[in-house]
Amino acid sequence: MPELPEVETVRRGLAPAMEGAVITRAQINRPDLRWPFPQNMSERLTGARIQTLGRRSKYILASLDTAETLLIHLGMSGRMLISGDPLGQFVHEHPAAEKHDHVILDLDNGSRITFNDPRRFGAMDLIASHRIAAHTLIAGLGPEPLGNAFSESYLADQLKGRKLPMKSALLDQKIVSGLGNIYVCETLFRCGIHPTRKAGQLSKARISRLVPVIRDVLSEAIEAGGSSLRDFRQADGELGYFQHSFDVYGREGAPCRTPGCTGTIRRMVQSGRSTFYCPQCQR
Repeated sequence: MPELPEVETVRRGLAPAMEGAVITRAQINRPDLRWPFPQNMSERLTGARIQTLGRRSKYILASLDTAETLLIHLGMSGRMLISGDPLGQFVHEHPAAEKHDHVILDLDNGSRITFNDPRRFGAMDLIASHRIAAHTLIAGLGPEPLGNAFSESYLADQLKGRKLPMKSALLDQKIVSGLGNIYVCETLFRCGIHPTRKAGQLSKARISRLVPVIRDVLSEAIEAGGSSLRDFRQADGELGYFQHSFDVYGREGAPCRTPGCTGTIRRMVQSGRSTFYCPQCQR
């Protein structure tokens, strides 16, 4: 499933085409994805101007001038692709519709935004903008890891006395939103923290190290366009490239990249997810 860097990469790719544009036609090709689409979705979107394109955790939020917000979740295989030319400099034919093109938005600048989702684990919803923070998918989320509310003191307070493993703590969306399996593995490796270490046993010094490393890992991944594992594509259809920088994720049996370390990367399963780590570097 796309994590924060992949979703932010898609948002940044879509924003130049979508922000300020009017949806001239909203074509909804099925009644649902993971959940049913909201009532009269096509009619509510058609004629609306997209004011801003934001992100909360792993959700894209399109604020409309109709006082509603379109919430978009990519799910396991969802892709949002741009066709046409929003700058009006060239003539581009829109591609022929594909089997899994479930939502198609035509914009007044000539762009077309297509939501394609073969597995249909994605989702869309329309919510009154003033109620977005209370939406069931948003209300319980912790602070954004790249935002000011996520600090060393905040994380220390959240981890205090916790007996759950560090891997599980960082995956808990109520503690910090948007982190997923890939980037938690990479973060714990860079910090030298074993994924099974109990969260409440971590020293203040190591917690202070975690916050900037989390931000560094996410920022580097966004800069690389995210990580392309199986289905992920950017809004222009290109792959992300951060997977070429993985230190541990997916490298089971490979030598550790830390200079002087003779260990090999191991894999174990935690809460049904693969965890990759170096037993020598991570304690």
